[in-house]
Amino acid sequence: MRDWQRRVVAAVSVGMLALTATPAAAGTESSPDAAGSLAASAGAVVAGESISFDYATAEPHDTNWIGLYDADGGGPVDEEYVAPSLDWQYTPGTEGTAEFATSSLEPGAYTAFYLARDGYGWLAEPVDFQVHSDGEVSFPVDEATLRNARVGDPYEARLGGLVADGGSGTVFRRVDGGDWLDVAEDGTISGTPDRAGGDARVTVEATGANGSTDRLIAVIPVRDRDQPLVSELSVLTYNTWHGGTQVNGYHDKQVRFLLESGADIVGLQETEGRHAARLARALGWYHWQSSGSLGIISRYPIVEDYGKVNASAGVRVELDGEESQVNVWNAHLGYTPYGPYDACFDKMGVDEILAREAKSGRTRQITDTLEAMSGQVEAADDVPVLLMGDFNAPSHLDWTEELREKNCGYADVPWPTSVRPTEAGLTDTYRAANPDPVATPGTTWSPLYPFHDGSTGREEPQDRIDFIYQAGSTLRVRDSREVVVGEPRAVPDHADNEWTSDHAAVLTRFSVSG
Repeated sequence: MRDWQRRVVAAVSVGMLALTATPAAAGTESSPDAAGSLAASAGAVVAGESISFDYATAEPHDTNWIGLYDADGGGPVDEEYVAPSLDWQYTPGTEGTAEFATSSLEPGAYTAFYLARDGYGWLAEPVDFQVHSDGEVSFPVDEATLRNARVGDPYEARLGGLVADGGSGTVFRRVDGGDWLDVAEDGTISGTPDRAGGDARVTVEATGANGSTDRLIAVIPVRDRDQPLVSELSVLTYNTWHGGTQVNGYHDKQVRFLLESGADIVGLQETEGRHAARLARALGWYHWQSSGSLGIISRYPIVEDYGKVNASAGVRVELDGEESQVNVWNAHLGYTPYGPYDACFDKMGVDEILAREAKSGRTRQITDTLEAMSGQVEAADDVPVLLMGDFNAPSHLDWTEELREKNCGYADVPWPTSVRPTEAGLTDTYRAANPDPVATPGTTWSPLYPFHDGSTGREEPQDRIDFIYQAGSTLRVRDSREVVVGEPRAVPDHADNEWTSDHAAVLTRFSVSG
């Protein structure tokens, strides 16, 4: 299957329930025996300028091609499909030049691959290049809180990825702040705190290749030697809406949101095989990235990967050595058919609605996920467990008799994707913190779609379809809320929104005990 076919967007009736269509990859074409070559016209270009690649091969073919990939997205590094290219061109003939515009690429690091016959076999070694802006260097926020430090323990955090428009020549320096802190030219903060007493603060200045500067105050909470490193944990589930690419300036907006949210662990959906890595690089965090929708980013180290299970994936995050860890699962369940449409638009009976939940794949997906988690849930008092994500279905806790009118005349619908986690011993953290669905509906679908199909005649069902579940006595829910930044304009007038998603996010704060 050709790369352009993989890039087709399968739009359904509304954008929330739309995903980038990426059918299973065709078999990898083997690379021709004769080595080819690929060379870029420049190692770095300013966004909006073009970049050219000279190519040559002893095995020409009309469907040889060059694809551009985010450097952190991986591309076909093992000569196998990983994610769609960001841009591509066919390269017929034994040699030639392919020119690409960069106006659609955010500033950052990219890799060009020269590939054989609509497949993913390399025709030459990949070529790295940079896209940067010629604007002034800038941080997305004036102040950022970094991960916690503890007296006597070596500390390190990375700020270099936060800078926008700095280009590859940006250098950093310490202006003032805690005397135990050092700032390297690449933006790495390091040192060993020798005393507690609250937060350490350091002012960091970045200077771009063009001489422009900006400053950031980095705040580092310092714990005493006998205190746990992490006593509060903030967890966010965030559908990024095709990585955020539907909104102008999405990268800076997303980074600013994540910094200001205070989140420590984030389950991301619709990452398109690369956006978790992009955000982690910017924040200086750890990440796990699938080749498709799922990604997890964390301030604290990801120390184990449980891999994918149907429509979910899990990792273990180390908060404070082996004594304080958490198992984190992230899910993006099937989007069609969608239960609230079956109820509100087609007036189906409950039995038929539930049968179509199974048809959507969601019932099997949540069942498989819970089976994979079952051992961890049983041991959750030792290592707590989180399950979060975009479930593309409501909760039985919200379809109550009191909300029958709001829910199109239905009540007591046992939505499998919420009933089964509850039966498995997991707690819906939003409802634990906000037990009255009338007073706090917690709607996450959708701040951008008040009407269905963009019409003004039929309202889009509004529902809570993004969740954070928890098991284990060492995590106690402090509060939980849905999150939207600013006042986003509805589709199709969304391009300049500060909020880069068509879902609301959900943020739950926990107290962590030993």
